[in-house]
Amino acid sequence: MKSSAGDRTKRRGLLLGAGAAGAAVLAAKALPSAPTEAVAVAAKPAADEKAGYQLTQHVLRYYETAKV
Repeated sequence: MKSSAGDRTKRRGLLLGAGAAGAAVLAAKALPSAPTEAVAVAAKPAADEKAGYQLTQHVLRYYETAKV
């Protein structure tokens, strides 16, 4: 059974994608890693009193209009 040109194109695309993914993994492994302490410090969110959920007039109005 012969394969059509569309099947061959799909297989080639799959192989090219797998090759690109492999190259990306190798490149990521080759890059030097950042110290974990610096990453942990950078990942901490700044203390902000206005951060998080707040019950504002806009939210209260939404709750009133969303009642069934």
